[in-house]
Amino acid sequence: MLNHNDPKDIEAFNKGIDRTALVNSCKHFVLDMDGTFYLGNTILPGSLDFLKTLEKTGRDYLFFTNNSSKSPDVYIEKLAGMNCFISRKQIMTSGDVTIEYLNAAYPGKRVYLVGTEALIKSFREGGIGLVEDDPDIVVIGFDTTLTYEKIVKASDYVRAGAVYLATHPDINCPVENGYITDVGAFCAMISLSAGVGEVKSLGKPNPETVDMAMLRAGWKNRSEIAFVGDRLYTDIAVGVNNGAHGLLVLTGEASMRDVQKFDTKPDAIFRDLSEIGSFLK
Repeated sequence: MLNHNDPKDIEAFNKGIDRTALVNSCKHFVLDMDGTFYLGNTILPGSLDFLKTLEKTGRDYLFFTNNSSKSPDVYIEKLAGMNCFISRKQIMTSGDVTIEYLNAAYPGKRVYLVGTEALIKSFREGGIGLVEDDPDIVVIGFDTTLTYEKIVKASDYVRAGAVYLATHPDINCPVENGYITDVGAFCAMISLSAGVGEVKSLGKPNPETVDMAMLRAGWKNRSEIAFVGDRLYTDIAVGVNNGAHGLLVLTGEASMRDVQKFDTKPDAIFRDLSEIGSFLK
């Protein structure tokens, strides 16, 4: 059995992987935020230096978070408070992907959204028609203002046949002292109540995320993209299952025990972002 994050186990996993060649083949980096770049309100050591290394070596990056409870502007402000200054084009959320998907696949449809005021505002600004009654579609976001009434209404609408979507599949959201309940757990409750199968999730690890990142940034070659993060079933799976790379950092949710259990394996494992940066030329 592997220890939690024993350096010997990390070394054993990476044996035979040319991490220098792998990392240097990547020209574009999609960075997870919580658990990868920062944890809660604390920036992780080496994160800013990693961005400087990307810039010095002629690479670009964008941040992507599955956390749809806040608007991109809130994340831009949060990063600025950590001396990381980015433009709106350098950040995407699962809410962005969901809005894009709805406009492309279900234009003009009526949507019941379970979400925070910030997410509701983003949907309206994105041209989504939000309603409280008789929706065509139900979307479950990371609603930190969730109420029993919202769960009941969502369950009723899904049970009645509304299209059932979620901004992302994460079960828990990492915070400084542990985890808080996330969308995947909300959907488990709604699915059980409504008697339906799996919800269709947007965000990581779904292909729509890769498509939108490439469109937003103007990237052409999936094999030159690295998704970097601390979660196997989102950050890593989105890369390795969609023609890009998945680089795991051990600063957040996943441990080496999880790597052993999870079918989809990362292309390589690193202690943190600064270790990835040490391979870049």
